[in-house]
Formats: sequence, C-alpha cells, structure tokens
Amino acid sequence: MFIVEETIAGADAVQIPTQRGESLLDTAVRYAEERHWDVVPGTWTEVVDGVHVCSCGDLACSAPGAHPGRPDWAAQSTGSATVARRMWQQRPDASILLPTGRTFDAISVPETAGLLALARMERMGLTPGPVTRTPHRRTEFFVLPGAAAKLPELVRELGWALPSLDLAVLGEGAYVAAPPTRVGCRGAVQWVRRPTRENRWLPDAEELASALAYACGRDR
Repeated sequence: MFIVEETIAGADAVQIPTQRGESLLDTAVRYAEERHWDVVPGTWTEVVDGVHVCSCGDLACSAPGAHPGRPDWAAQSTGSATVARRMWQQRPDASILLPTGRTFDAISVPETAGLLALARMERMGLTPGPVTRTPHRRTEFFVLPGAAAKLPELVRELGWALPSLDLAVLGEGAYVAAPPTRVGCRGAVQWVRRPTRENRWLPDAEELASALAYACGRDR
C-alpha cells in the first residue's frame, strides 16, 4: 500500500508517497510480477556500535546498503517472481536494485529540478512514468530504453550543452535502487510518482527532455 507521508517544498508541493506494510521480499516479487522489471538483491546495512555500516565492509561507502554486492550482479538479476522470492528469502534485508537499459532507462536530475519539471509536465498535459526520489536528493524518471543515446542531441537541439546541466542518464550496465530500499542512515528511496496502470507505458526521453532541461537550467 502506498501512503502519502510527507511533502517537499518546491514546485507545487509535490507529494511523496511512502511505502509501508510490505517487506523487501514482497516488494521485489511485485516489481517482477506486476511490472516485469528485472530485480537483483544488493547490499544491506548493519548497525555496528550504533553506526550504520554497509555489508560491503567499506566504512566510507557512498551508498551504504544500496549498491551491488558482487561484480556479476547484472547476470544475477531476474524477471521471475519465483526466483526473486527465493533470492530475498535467502537475504531478506537486501536492497532492491533494478537494472537499467532493459525495460527502462532512468534520467537523474537534482530533486528541486525534478519537482519543477513534474509541475511543468502536468501543465503541459504530459504523463511521466514512475519517478523516484533518493536520499541523495535526486529524482529519477523512468523512460523507454535508449535515452542515453538520444538525450545529448535532444538537449543540444533545445539550446543546452549536456555537460552544463546536472542531468544524467542511467542506461545499459547501470541500475537504480528501488523503494523502499534504505541508504544507510540517510533514509529510504521513495516514489514521487509510483507505478500505476496509467503509467505502465513509459514515455520516450524526447517527451520529457524539454521540461527536464528547462528545470535543470533554472536550478543551476
């Protein structure tokens, strides 16, 4: 169940739904079963002497509990709900990672720019796909695969140079951490726009490029 728990000041006070009442196992299975997303268990956090530490053992880990735990993680990912259930039964506190470049890419922008872009999309009558907010204050927009190849030219045509904008695309070989994965003591990844029947068909990067580039340009 998705419950609105907080709002973030910014573009039209976009509401952030927080997921409650489901285990990581149940959620990972649901992503595979209902959305047909590949999932793979990542690292997890442990509390040692009152401090959150990553299972990878690196005390300076930049994403404790929210990154792959093995080099062959991409090959270990699965779209099978049965296999996903077995994986998380073995490690119930593992983070949920979604490989990008398969059923979707993700466009990552600063949180404030993402919320501004969402408000602009709504005014333009656009329907974004699922959007997450990370504890690192980034918003990640799920779009059709291939965005990494398209976006530089799309942004250039809009009058921007991609390196000048804090905008990145996660495509083949990358991943996103999915709600309700926690990132150390920073908090959990949350849905800004959760997966629904209405946004099952993802937008192409071209549909969102203008709103995202404009918002990132204003956020500089």
